[in-house]
Amino acid sequence: MFNNIYIDPIVILTEKEARVFDKLVDDLTEELNNETLSDIVPRAYLQLFLAKSSSIKMNAVSNKNNDSERDELMEQFSQLLDEHFLNLHKPVDYAELLSMSRDNFTRRCTRYFRKSPSQLIQEKLMLEAKKQLHLTRQSIKEIAYNLRFQDEFYFSRVFKKFTKVSPQAFRDKTGISIVADMSKD
Repeated sequence: MFNNIYIDPIVILTEKEARVFDKLVDDLTEELNNETLSDIVPRAYLQLFLAKSSSIKMNAVSNKNNDSERDELMEQFSQLLDEHFLNLHKPVDYAELLSMSRDNFTRRCTRYFRKSPSQLIQEKLMLEAKKQLHLTRQSIKEIAYNLRFQDEFYFSRVFKKFTKVSPQAFRDKTGISIVADMSKD
C-alpha cells in the first residue's frame, strides 16, 4: 500500500477520516483489554483499518492524478524502470528508450514524479536490495551480483549511502524472513 516509489507514502486525512480511525483504534484497544481475548475480533479490526487505509490512499492517488496532467511518456518510464532496473542504471539509458534528450527526460521526470530519474532508479534498486536481504539467505556478494553492481564493496557503499546502514546491519536488524527457507529447492 505504501511501497510505490513513484508516489508519496503520506496521506493527509480529513477530520471525518481521522475520526473514523480514532474510533477504530479506540474499539481495538477496548477489545484488546477484554479479559476473554479472542484473536478473531482484533484481527477483524486490523483488517478494517487496513482496508479503510487502502481506500483512502487510492482516493488520494486518484485525485492527484486527476489534478495533474497525465504524462504518458513518464508513465511509460515507470513501466520501463520496473522491467529494466537490473540492467539499466543510468537515466540516459531510459531517455534513449523513450527517444528523448537526457535534459528533457530529466526535466519532465522531475516535474512529474517530483524526483530525478537517478533518484527513482536508486530507490528501485535499494527496494530490491532490501527485499533480497530480507527474503533470501543469499550472501551480500550474491545480492550485489544479482543487482548488477561491480562488486560487493561498491554495493555496500551505495546501500549505506542510501539507507544509512550497511547491508549486513540492515539484515541483522530486519532478520531473514521464513520465506527465505520456503523458496529453497
